[in-house]
Amino acid sequence: MIRRSISIRRRGAICGATLSGSALLRVFHFVSPPSFRVTAYSLPELPVGIGPKQQVDIILANPPFGAGIAEGVETNFPQSYRCRESADLFVILMIQLLKPGGRAAIVLPDGCITGDGYKERIREKLLTDCNLHTIVRLPQSTFHPANVSTNLLFFEKGTPTKDIWYYEHALPDEQKSYSKTKPIQFEEFAPMIEWWDNREENEVAWKVTLNDLKKGFDLNEKNPNSTIEQREMSVAECLKEFRKSLDRAGKALTLIEKEYSGR
Repeated sequence: MIRRSISIRRRGAICGATLSGSALLRVFHFVSPPSFRVTAYSLPELPVGIGPKQQVDIILANPPFGAGIAEGVETNFPQSYRCRESADLFVILMIQLLKPGGRAAIVLPDGCITGDGYKERIREKLLTDCNLHTIVRLPQSTFHPANVSTNLLFFEKGTPTKDIWYYEHALPDEQKSYSKTKPIQFEEFAPMIEWWDNREENEVAWKVTLNDLKKGFDLNEKNPNSTIEQREMSVAECLKEFRKSLDRAGKALTLIEKEYSGR
């Protein structure tokens, strides 16, 4: 569900989140969240029927992804963007909901920023109608227990995208993953907030021009400045490494069994 929110100074929209709405607001504004009076929007709204009276200044959203949609909902959208993936449909709806000059911060899975067909056409519309200026790449465990890689996309409607800044949000030191007892905290975004207005490339930040994007407006860019060695492997190589890991685990279990069998 998208919720249209109204305050004295601005109108905005919020979509319910696993990252709390308050945390997402603070990441977007870098200030305490304002008070809102809310009414509701949902996917069945006809995007092409949204006019200036329905459009808003700000959208902060964590739309559902990987979720099914009601039968026939996709027919409310233009033919070239019709699909059964809720997150992709929400992107189109949000572009329509923003007024010219409006800003948005949206949580999207990797599945939305890559892929061909309708996904490519949706990304092309986003990059053409809006300035997608920043993508924050989040750790895979951010939405524990769902093991899905996600991103924060920041964009402004009205001018096409020329350059995209990427920022790779890292897990806290000595923490292997997020969990229910150790979720992501707003304070962890402090380095990104400090970097925001004085952007330079570093180990976690890099800039990509629109012309440098991979074919199909693929936004799934890897960090070229990472100090962690990465290597692409074929399926056969992955299986080979997996078998080696199983062999090592088997040998370790055998040694443990021998050690404790006589006790």
